[in-house]
Amino acid sequence: RIVLNAKTRRVSVCNALDTLVIHSSRLADLPSLVADMAGKHVAILADRRAAAALKGYPYVEPVKPEDEDSVFSTEFMDYKMGIKTVDSLDEALAHIARFGSGHSECIITGNAAAAHRFQQSVDAACVYWNAPTSFTDGAQFGLGAEIGISTQKLGPRGPMGLEEITTYKWLIGGEGQVRS
Repeated sequence: RIVLNAKTRRVSVCNALDTLVIHSSRLADLPSLVADMAGKHVAILADRRAAAALKGYPYVEPVKPEDEDSVFSTEFMDYKMGIKTVDSLDEALAHIARFGSGHSECIITGNAAAAHRFQQSVDAACVYWNAPTSFTDGAQFGLGAEIGISTQKLGPRGPMGLEEITTYKWLIGGEGQVRS
């Protein structure tokens, strides 16, 4: 449910899932994780190991190793996602450090130590544990109406409301005073 919601709730927004990073020990679970996406015609660009695990899924395209950089750095804004297989949490963190947007990242795990390490290590405005990135929204965070601006590292970052992007214009009147 988390993966489906993160990918398909609204595919053209900045908090939509673009790449699912899966631990190699969980590849047998991959078909059930993406099964409901077939009904929404989600195209999957999968690395070699994930593509093998998804044999029979109707919308899988294996990604050549030389094309992975392009696939995993793409914000699809469509019913399309990449899948990257990793062998460790360190490898997942390195992948996110290289390809993540700094916006929203999520870990799905029952291992609290891994989740805490993930949340402390990932450089993103919102880092989720067992919840979809679709919650990254100013209104969901109680900040008022959603504001559609860049949420990269410069300026405001993460969910925000009007106050966070308001600038000020000071009107100062004087009678010849100077500052000492």
